[in-house]
Order: sequence, then structure tokens, then C-alpha cells
Amino acid sequence: MEEIKQKGENCPPPLIPPPRAGGRVGICSAEGRECDGEGVEGGGNTLNCGICGGQSSVPAENIAERAEESIRKRFRKKLFSRFAKAIVDYDLIKAGDKIAVCMSGGKDSFVMAKLFQELKRHNKLPFELVFLVMDPGYSAVNREIIENNARALNIPITVFETDIFESVVSIEKSPCYLCARMRRGHLYHAAKDLGCNKIALGHHYDDVIETILMGMLYGGQVQTMMPKLKSANFEGMELIRPMYLVREEHILQWRDANGLKFIQCACKFTERTAKNCSDTGKRLKVKQLIRSLEAEDRGIEQNIFRSVENVSLANIIEYKDKRGVRHRFDEDY
Repeated sequence: MEEIKQKGENCPPPLIPPPRAGGRVGICSAEGRECDGEGVEGGGNTLNCGICGGQSSVPAENIAERAEESIRKRFRKKLFSRFAKAIVDYDLIKAGDKIAVCMSGGKDSFVMAKLFQELKRHNKLPFELVFLVMDPGYSAVNREIIENNARALNIPITVFETDIFESVVSIEKSPCYLCARMRRGHLYHAAKDLGCNKIALGHHYDDVIETILMGMLYGGQVQTMMPKLKSANFEGMELIRPMYLVREEHILQWRDANGLKFIQCACKFTERTAKNCSDTGKRLKVKQLIRSLEAEDRGIEQNIFRSVENVSLANIIEYKDKRGVRHRFDEDY
């Protein structure tokens, strides 16, 4: 890739990109001393040297190599080990599976794709992968970001288009819920057409605990986001969440360590792009609540996660079984 700017003949960009805020700073490959942590710019194509202020582009062929090496080394325990543990603990993959790795273009799905590639590299279990991207009506900018990131990270994506954004744009009540349901249906359909028997979604540990608390606070119910589900509408299809035990902060660390930038919100309602998207609404409130509680009492996050593993039906007033039949505590009192 073409060089952008360079100050000083002997001062190339950091070998280790500095994080955007806090944490370990980078090391200048020329000076051999710490950069000042100015951060990473350019979405994986440009790195800043915090010592001399110069910028250099990163060769495209090195972006994927750098990202893969960081998964094998620096982030092995934080990302790959937790990814593999979820697959083993919840029995998510079986020999002969063909899995559609569903990629929205965000950080979570791109990390998931790279982790699947790393798992496939070990080749301990025979399974196939398809990296599936659905375009529900992205802007040209967001579509280009997704395709460029996939190319840079050496992920061979299969893209199909739908008109979901246009279909829900006039819906006033719960458009996000309807959009999510429609997207999943299209993903199941496309995956099945490609011969897949499973779709993999990139929901992580933080999504799980936020969903548990949101259900209680806003839905008046106790339930969780499951690590795997059998499809009710597509026979023989299953949904798996191999990122179930991966923390969001570690995904962000991996992204920043590799100087990558992904789309965050590509909703047609706001026409936001990767540059100016901001998360809003109930999930953000719950995320902030959990963060503040964890800061005061360490272990809150883990306790929320474990709460749905330690449900005692003897101490529940009323519950629904797998068939949806309601039962009360005094049925056999």
C-alpha cells in the first residue's frame, strides 16, 4: 500500500501499535523506546509513531498476519482459549458440520471469523466454514468498509443482499426487534441454501449478562441468551454462539492492538457510519449499570452470568416448561 507520510528517515511506525486509551504503549521500531500512546488511526491501514509523529501505511498482506499472530500469542488466553472452551462446554461443533459464520461487519463477528479460522487451522475436528455477510441495505460506505476489512483480514466472504432496512423503515413500534427477526430468518435461509446445518452468531459474554438483566428490568422475566438453539422454522438448522465466554473488553483490545476499525451501527434509520455511530437505548443503560456495580463490588458480572445456571424451581412462584405450559409452586404444595 502507498506510504502516506513519514517524518524522519529512521523512524518507521511502531512495531506494537499503542492502544487508543490507556494500557501498554507501543515501541518505535527505529528508536527502540516507548511511543507516547497517541493511538491508532486509519482503520488498520495507518499507524502513528508517537515519538516522531510520522505515519506509515501497513502493507495489506501484513494486516491479516499481524491479526492472526496476535490471536495465537498475545490474545490466546483472552480470546482463543475462551472461544474453544465455549465450543467444548456447550458442545457447539460436531464432526461433519458446515457452519455459516454470520458477519454483520462489526468487531464481534470479525473476531469470531478469525477465531474460526484459527480453530480450523488446528484441524482436530473435520468441519466446513462459510463466511456469510448479509447486506440488509447498507450504505455504500458501510458496504465498502466490510468488504475492505474482509479482504485485509483474508476472510473469503459470501455476500447476499436483502431489502430488510426498506421493509422496516416505516415501522414505528419495535422496528429493531422486527429487523433482527427478519435478518435471522434470511441468514437461516441463505445458510441452508449453501448446505450449512448451523449458523454462528457473534454474541459475547457481555451481551449475555446484559440480556439477562434487560429481561428482568424491562421484560419482567428471567431468561438468558442461549449458547445454542434449534431452529423452529428451518428443519435441521441450529444456531450457535461460540463467543459466549469471550469478554467484550478483550475484543476491543484485539481490535485496537491491530489498528482495525469496523462498522458499529449501520442502521438505515440513522444512516450512521463507522465514524459517528453511538450506542443508545436500554442496552446502553444496562451496560453502564453493570459497569458501575462491578466497579463497586467485584464479581457482579460473574454472578449475573451464573444466576441462570443456579435456578431453583422450588423457589420460583411460577415458570414455563419447554412446551410453554405454566406451572405454579402450589401445584403440589
